[in-house]
Amino acid sequence: MPTLAQLLAPLAATEGYNPTPIEGVGVYRSNETTGREPLCYSQGIIIMAQGTKRVFLDNQVYEYNPDNYLVLTLPTPADCEAITPPDGPLLSLVMDLDLSALHELVRIFDECRQTGGANAPSLNAHTLYVAPATRAFNASVVRLAEALNDPLAAKALGPGLKKELLLHALRGPNGASLVDLVRHNTQLSRLEPVLKHVHAHFSEPLDVEQLAALANMSPATFHRNFRQVAAQSPIQYIKRIRLTRARELLSDQGVKVSQAASLVGYESASQFSREFKRFYGQPPQAVTMALQTTA
Repeated sequence: MPTLAQLLAPLAATEGYNPTPIEGVGVYRSNETTGREPLCYSQGIIIMAQGTKRVFLDNQVYEYNPDNYLVLTLPTPADCEAITPPDGPLLSLVMDLDLSALHELVRIFDECRQTGGANAPSLNAHTLYVAPATRAFNASVVRLAEALNDPLAAKALGPGLKKELLLHALRGPNGASLVDLVRHNTQLSRLEPVLKHVHAHFSEPLDVEQLAALANMSPATFHRNFRQVAAQSPIQYIKRIRLTRARELLSDQGVKVSQAASLVGYESASQFSREFKRFYGQPPQAVTMALQTTA
């Protein structure tokens, strides 16, 4: 029987994210080990087939590898480190969170009065967490990977296989954090649309009081809840997204510094350069110069 890495390898022809025949599922490939660097994670579940990654957030380190998986309940800017194994590229399966499927599963849990991770009270909402990959979870992952290599199976079975994997995550440790996304009036359910709005509109003026209104919270309550969930203030969160996206523009697309500043929402290029240097320890010009040197 082929391993998960063997099933994913044909689907990852290029480095980076590769879409698959099943909507909301992709395969990520990295050929080289990369040091710690800022990254904007989307909501989803990431399963490592080969290699190791570490996420750094709020003075905590979350390591995931083939023995466990990462769950991101909210879009999260964090630092990431990737370790590629000596015998091949880093390969991972990435599945977006389907909130409609999550709603349906939680309703079924309620009807069956299930106990365990998903029904346990959520004392602390987790923006991200690492959970052990059980034998049942891994069996579901392999079935999903097999379907990705068969267009007919992908179309016929894809939605059900995604839901099966989500069910295992709900039953796992901290499954209550996933439930909180679709429960009424929880921290996560009220902040989730706000964070999605920020990620979709980071280049536009963002007023914290308006964001608080979007969460149906007072500004003071919004600040407190936002910091508890995101491990940073709303202003810090917005700034981090803008600077991370700016670095991607500078390094991946080779845009000019002034253009990058404008594209991520800065009216002043000098302010952008100051904040970029404070965040990365080097001016944005250093990124463009490094790109020119390697070109």
